[in-house]
Amino acid sequence: MNNPLADKISDSELEVMKLLWQAGDALPVTEIREALQRSRGWEATTVKTLVSRLVSKGALLQEKRKVFYYSPAISQEEYNAWATGELIRRLYRGSAKDLVAALVHSEGLSRDDLDELRQMFRVED
Repeated sequence: MNNPLADKISDSELEVMKLLWQAGDALPVTEIREALQRSRGWEATTVKTLVSRLVSKGALLQEKRKVFYYSPAISQEEYNAWATGELIRRLYRGSAKDLVAALVHSEGLSRDDLDELRQMFRVED
């Protein structure tokens, strides 16, 4: 997946996106700010700046009600697909097989994980 929005999202901005994906509904900036102050200790100005950047990049939609409400313009699934593809492209020369091999050899997958993957890939004759 080649998503120009996903490519523009910084790590800090991703925290805002995760919050909105988890909420599952549009939120006003005050709720976004309060949640990120609790979880990350970020100042109100930092949160407002991140939200503004995401709106300018087209990653967040802004809806005027009594106050502005914000919702993601890209789904978490779309972002995750893009991020996984980028990881494979950058670290494993585009080979998903090499990524899985690295996980197996580094013990990143448990025996249960491997059994589940075998079931997923089992082809019936």
